[in-house]
Amino acid sequence: MTDTSNPIEPVAPASTEPDPATPGEEVGSPDVAQASPGGPGFDTDRRQFFRRFAGELLTGAGQVVGVVTELRDRSAAEASALLGQPTGSGATVVKSGVPSAGAGADSLDEAGAEAVTPAGFRTPFRFESDDVLLLIDQRRLPDQLVEVPVRSANDAARAIRDMVVRGAPAIGQVAAIGLALTAKRAAKAQAHARRAILDGAANILRTSRPTAVNLGWAVDRLMARYEEIGKLSDQGREIADALWSEAMAIVDEATDDHGRLAEAGQSILPAPEGRPLRVLTHCNTGPLACGQFGTALGIVQAAHARERPLHVWVDETRPYLQGARLTAWELRQAGVEHTLIPDMAAGPLMAQGQVDVVIVGADRVAANGDTANKLGTFTLAVLAQRHGIPFVVAAPLSSVDLSTADGAAIPIEDRPAIEVTELRGVRIAPEGTNVRNPAFDVTPAGLITAIVTEEGVLRAPYDRSLQDAMTRRNGRREPRRPYALEPAKPVGAAF
Repeated sequence: MTDTSNPIEPVAPASTEPDPATPGEEVGSPDVAQASPGGPGFDTDRRQFFRRFAGELLTGAGQVVGVVTELRDRSAAEASALLGQPTGSGATVVKSGVPSAGAGADSLDEAGAEAVTPAGFRTPFRFESDDVLLLIDQRRLPDQLVEVPVRSANDAARAIRDMVVRGAPAIGQVAAIGLALTAKRAAKAQAHARRAILDGAANILRTSRPTAVNLGWAVDRLMARYEEIGKLSDQGREIADALWSEAMAIVDEATDDHGRLAEAGQSILPAPEGRPLRVLTHCNTGPLACGQFGTALGIVQAAHARERPLHVWVDETRPYLQGARLTAWELRQAGVEHTLIPDMAAGPLMAQGQVDVVIVGADRVAANGDTANKLGTFTLAVLAQRHGIPFVVAAPLSSVDLSTADGAAIPIEDRPAIEVTELRGVRIAPEGTNVRNPAFDVTPAGLITAIVTEEGVLRAPYDRSLQDAMTRRNGRREPRRPYALEPAKPVGAAF
């Protein structure tokens, strides 16, 4: 038995007026607001939001607190400013339904309204109320701003599976919040019914995407809290409050961890004389993928905040174009010099001496350091080793899976063929062409120069350095935790 919920539908981003709806009231309007592009009247302070945010982490990365409360309780006007939305009348409103996964996520809305390019820095999610989480629909960027409501684990699983939200850290946070929202909805159910609802919701979330370890880790952590209270407890409100607090802790810890990671990564960056540092990155590892700071892109943004001259080569990242659509967009908003390149241009650039360091993220790091990341990462690692270029993985320890011995044991997700045969709704391959579309590949630990975590820069042998880092992190958090940070996976867990 699982919870039931309304189908995911887009809603208009917050207006500049306080929301008159009471907490838990469902959004009735299917309108989608498009943010106006930057221009003469655009507030440049918003464009520099990320730069200031990154700068703040350099003076207090270890003391980031209250972020979740701020996200939850921020007024509608402040949320609009955070999202870079216009405060005037420049928004274009169109009627639209969420595009189906099979129809091409970037297709134009049915009304045929002109798309207006969003401008301004954005986090991947925010709270409309205590009962509604709003996700930026990343399938629509960079052309359209659409926010999708999540009211339950079912909604969260659908958003994760359909890539409304993506990036391992963000997926984990959204999964935790989705499960906590379902616990709220089940607070008044009988104990046995509540157990069936939460167990079913947890399983749906675990199987929504198999490679990113943060997903299963976050769900298991909330279910461990449920076990601690007692699966058959009659205290439905106590259970809901405990799971909500745990989800908020995951978001808060992620913010702290990514800030620490971004600061630690500064020491791994080469320091060329007389010219900008040239960084190559793959896929998207900024705030949209991670939460507040980003991982690999967080290191870049922190360097930018320190006013280090740098230039970023952005792999387009076929077939889903996360680099072209998302990374280039985020770097533009942050004012970081960058150039978009076809994936296959990376090798020639390395051969020409145009790349100083490759920095990528991770969806799962095995106990021996083997790393699963977006398809194409392994190729970059081989090329980097061939040309003597440091290849760096930036990953919070929540992406490390010590129960997976090596990369051979990491499940690799296969995505739909349409992502390869079509581009923005236009078929680019002969009809009926056979397709294999693995979303990830595995880079052997021997090709990785260093792994940057919130506990510092780790070097080989990774089986030892990863375990030591995990011990340090747990020790740092133990005084605040009466229970294990790494709960054992329940029977029947997908991974």
